Amino acid sequence: MTLALGSRVAASAVCEGGRDEMKAVTQDAYGSADVLKVMDIDKPVPTARQVLVRVHASSLNAYDWHFMHGDPKLARVAMFGLARPKLKVRGRDFAGRVEAVGSEVKGISPGDEVYGEADGSFAEFVYAPEESVARKPAGLTFEQAAAIPLAANTALIGLRDLARVAPGQTVLVNGASGGVGTFAVQLAKAYGAEVTAVCRTRNVEMVASLGADHVIDYTQENFTLGEKRYDIVLDLVGNHSLSAFRRVLTPTGTLLLSGGGVYEGGSLVGPMGLFIKRRLVAPFVRQRLLELPAVASRENLTALCELAEAGKIAPVIDRTYALSEVPDAMRYLVKEHARAKVVITV
Repeated sequence: MTLALGSRVAASAVCEGGRDEMKAVTQDAYGSADVLKVMDIDKPVPTARQVLVRVHASSLNAYDWHFMHGDPKLARVAMFGLARPKLKVRGRDFAGRVEAVGSEVKGISPGDEVYGEADGSFAEFVYAPEESVARKPAGLTFEQAAAIPLAANTALIGLRDLARVAPGQTVLVNGASGGVGTFAVQLAKAYGAEVTAVCRTRNVEMVASLGADHVIDYTQENFTLGEKRYDIVLDLVGNHSLSAFRRVLTPTGTLLLSGGGVYEGGSLVGPMGLFIKRRLVAPFVRQRLLELPAVASRENLTALCELAEAGKIAPVIDRTYALSEVPDAMRYLVKEHARAKVVITV
């Protein structure tokens, strides 16, 4: 069952069949949420290996904030666009119904209820590579399903694939109340680990309800100064030094560093310094110090679908906004330290 933490009354945008245009949240310059505009743009047409999805819901991620601000600036050269965003429509997660498929797409048909990842999902329609689209979990609403893809996939890759979490291991999740963190707690428990979750005071009860064996309120206790050692530490915040994280690892433990960052004072603070130090130190220590990637795949989406249908994971939704309210949703995400997922209805 999904945990709903808050809500807003939101009028859904309606897309009439046959229209050549659609409403989308666009961005022509880098900056605050003020650069996001809801506009009518051309409806996308899928290529041979793409799927056109009528979006029913999407959700926000730190990924969207990075693109909106063009931060870190070095990424503008490699990915975002130097002077202005190369990708004009924001959003990454989606859930909806298939409108059309390319000539070479297999296993997906018009009318199917699906979810997945594709740039440009803050819109009435999105076209996605077939490998990043999968069947929507049965029993979940579109809003619930849209909260899963990027965040849960990141946690899955980190714990299952990189750390290879096993029953009986000890796992600490630093930043357990965020989008990735809430799924990481649940996934670690699903794989049989003993889970310690770190969050702020107001989120202690919520995180405990996800199955964490121990919850540390970081405003009261610094876990890096404790005596307990962990087989796996998943850091989603970047608020401690590399040596502090290594101190709480077992001699052959695994540290997973994520680039998501944390919101402080209305800004997103990322762990770039940790990444640099990790690359310098990692070759010379027994502990495994890894950076956490997030690559969308149908295989992972299918695995997450099965976990959701089995009741092993459930999205936690903080607030829901309409497509026209995406700028407000982004402001809330940053200024109010949104818990878990903020969902957009379309």
